[in-house]
Amino acid sequence: MAVADRLVVCASHSPGMMRDVEHAFGLEFRAGLAEVRTLVGEFAPDVVVLFGGDHRRAFRKVVPAFAVALSAGIMAEAGQPGGELRVPAEVARGLADHLLEVGFDISVCREIELDHAFAQPLRDLSASLDAYPVIPVPINCATAPLPTPERVLEFGAAVAEFLDGIDQRVLVIGTGGLSHSPPSLEVDTHDMSDEERARIIAAGYAAAEKKIKPVWDQAFLDALTSWDTSRLAELATVAHEQAGVGANEVRTWLAAGAAGGGKPFERIAYEPVQKWITGMGLAISRR
Repeated sequence: MAVADRLVVCASHSPGMMRDVEHAFGLEFRAGLAEVRTLVGEFAPDVVVLFGGDHRRAFRKVVPAFAVALSAGIMAEAGQPGGELRVPAEVARGLADHLLEVGFDISVCREIELDHAFAQPLRDLSASLDAYPVIPVPINCATAPLPTPERVLEFGAAVAEFLDGIDQRVLVIGTGGLSHSPPSLEVDTHDMSDEERARIIAAGYAAAEKKIKPVWDQAFLDALTSWDTSRLAELATVAHEQAGVGANEVRTWLAAGAAGGGKPFERIAYEPVQKWITGMGLAISRR
């Protein structure tokens, strides 16, 4: 039997989960993460390609549709310390060069500071932020205009072409979604202070707890298990209207699935966790 050279993990994230230090909520989702973390350890990736959506923290006044980070760190947030990511500069530069050559006018980032969208899956799936070399690949999921789902799928396929040529075991992560509507992202602005963000989140949190849309989440996960790209693109196109502004982050799942070779996913867990204001999903595929 051939050994898989690519493992794809798509997982929701939530600051509420980070603050839930007593693990009072989301037990089904946490159990799924523990299962997948073991799988990642057994897979022992040589490099991680991490598709994440910025929450208007790293990118405020200039917002690229697609970017590749050549160096990056993680900001301290929700009681978690910051740290530096171990970005393999040569491989990251090779990915950037390839994407430009095949027609994606990406941005190249250096020394950017990323938030929980990138930090949480790394902490959940490995021992530390620097357990593996990681290439952050930000996709704009927060500040309109957003890249179309079809273009995101094409972008992921272009990343797959590059990965096919590097002869390494690659863990591909897509992080964000499913249905949720964070109060700070409902505000149509490109910039706000951390203090204003905290005030808006606190004022709107109770209402956000009631904005999870399990029917939309289930439809998206069903399409993922058959890798029905037409249906996935259709659902992602209406994500904001039907599942909240945070559901736009499933673009990272589309990119990750395409980068993994476009294989059907196995659903590991789904749990609508009101206290985390998010429909928490977890799925994997492997090639």
